[in-house]
Amino acid sequence: MTPSPPIEDTLAGQSGQLWAIAVDVWNTSFLGVGVGQGLLALLLVLIGFAARGLISRWLIDVLKRLAKRSETTFDDAVVDALAGPMKLVPVIVALFFSLNILQIGDQGTLRGHQFVQSLVVIALFWALHNAVGPLSHALQGVRNALTPVMIDWMTKALRIVFIIVGAAAVLQVWDIPVAGIVAGLGLFGVAIGLGAQDLFKNLIAGILILTEKRFLPGDWVKVDGVVEGTVEEINFRSTVVRRFDKGPVYVPNSKLSDSAATNFSRMTHRRTYWIIGVRYDTTVEQLKEIRDKVLGYVESHPEYAQAPEVSTFMRVDSFGPSSIDFMLYCFTKTTNWGEWLRLKEELAFFIKDTVEGAGTEFAFPSTSLYLESGAELFSPPGDTASQAVAADAAIATGKG
Repeated sequence: MTPSPPIEDTLAGQSGQLWAIAVDVWNTSFLGVGVGQGLLALLLVLIGFAARGLISRWLIDVLKRLAKRSETTFDDAVVDALAGPMKLVPVIVALFFSLNILQIGDQGTLRGHQFVQSLVVIALFWALHNAVGPLSHALQGVRNALTPVMIDWMTKALRIVFIIVGAAAVLQVWDIPVAGIVAGLGLFGVAIGLGAQDLFKNLIAGILILTEKRFLPGDWVKVDGVVEGTVEEINFRSTVVRRFDKGPVYVPNSKLSDSAATNFSRMTHRRTYWIIGVRYDTTVEQLKEIRDKVLGYVESHPEYAQAPEVSTFMRVDSFGPSSIDFMLYCFTKTTNWGEWLRLKEELAFFIKDTVEGAGTEFAFPSTSLYLESGAELFSPPGDTASQAVAADAAIATGKG
């Protein structure tokens, strides 16, 4: 019978096996790598996310203080635009070092580096996308030549371009062929284009509106048979016009381009055109007095435009069915609707006082009945009103 080993040796051997298992678990149980490496990598990632807010906030505050020292607002806009992408930098750095610490094999390292590269591409094009806003501020000097709406369109187009190029760059990082996707999108675009002719028509019409500078946001426009109101926004496909009852109207650009449009905001003066009728028994002297006083009022008033800037008339114009008609044609200097209404009201009061002061009256539609001598009125029996009229007529003709 073989003697059994001492209990101390047995325990020592089992302890060694347990320690070997623990070491093996420590070296391989964290996603195939050591627990220490995994914990260190995780700690770096947590530090990166914690530093994301602290470092970016501190760095942005420093840059903002430096930007405030300059007189321009361009650098302030640049700092605000780069605030978001800068917050991604500490996370990218932490992920890069964490992947190097993990050492998860050639394939894992490759995919990890592709992921980090994707984040770098996203941060770069995110910054370019946001930098378009400050670029529009830098173009303030050419806003009069390009119009603010054209600059807005350019900034929108640039942002779309950066998004598309950035997405293509991310696909390229992951070895996804972009050329095949572009070719497929080209065929798809042809099919879409055949059914989107109206969209392109409105887009071209919008470009024509901007290049012709027909109107800008804030202008009061009237498009015959379409809409009247204030332009709020000119988009790629449609223009938003808010009516005076505050209802927004979304008008396709093609309708605004093909229809006659009146831009009231670009008026230099506001016109007053009235036909003023007085009674037919008004004398020539009274007509001349009314004409001269009203014309003198308009020509001497400081808020009415004078020749040769505009034409001003106050003339006897026609003989109407019930009146002798004056034509008043003049312009105010103000284009503000409320001020124009006030001036028209004051002019109306003056004309009424002038007509009454001249000893005549305004005419109104009326009908006169004339009876020839010898004519007899027929009145049915019992019609006292007709009999009274007949009696008056007989007296007038000398037969009563």
